[in-house]
Amino acid sequence: MLEDTGERVIPKEMDPMNNMLLEHIARYTFSTPYVRGRVLDLACGSGYGSLKIAKDCKNNIDEIVGIDICEDTIKYAKHHYYHPLLTFRKGNALDKELPQQIGTFNTILSFETIEHVKDDRLFIKRMYDLLKPGGTLVLSTPFGKGREYPSGQEFHYFQLTPEEFQDLFSDFSEKEIFFQRGVTIEPPRKDVYYPLGVAVCKK
Repeated sequence: MLEDTGERVIPKEMDPMNNMLLEHIARYTFSTPYVRGRVLDLACGSGYGSLKIAKDCKNNIDEIVGIDICEDTIKYAKHHYYHPLLTFRKGNALDKELPQQIGTFNTILSFETIEHVKDDRLFIKRMYDLLKPGGTLVLSTPFGKGREYPSGQEFHYFQLTPEEFQDLFSDFSEKEIFFQRGVTIEPPRKDVYYPLGVAVCKK
């Protein structure tokens, strides 16, 4: 059993209708049309999403690597979520040596991660360096008052504004910004409040 931090999604220990769980599943489901080749699930957590991608995209991927900074989390993922295309290992997203350690990828998934690091711009640079040319990054984060303001969330350094979020991806050749409300991920509609953003960017 993993320690519950209030942020960790552990499907085997959650109500199937838990909103946090449903939102996470929605993000992985949303990402599947973009997934191909060698895949990285960064901050994979308990590993259920990595397994979902391995199963749903098995005909389009070569392998998927789940990375998390927590050793106990990686041990849990290895024990509970086996698939022949899937491996888990400990790693730090901000480590500049990570591309030398694990290689580069055609697809990177990173859901609800960037708000947990002090330097969001450096995080995006690390994602860019881990992508192969033409590779795709699918990344989500909750919105808030902006990077200059404490988020008020115990495990978040800050929560970006929608404008700050969109500006993060200026180095990518293509970007699409979507917005999430519950299990719905869509282009923005007028007068609809969206608590989360999802970016799809191509190197």
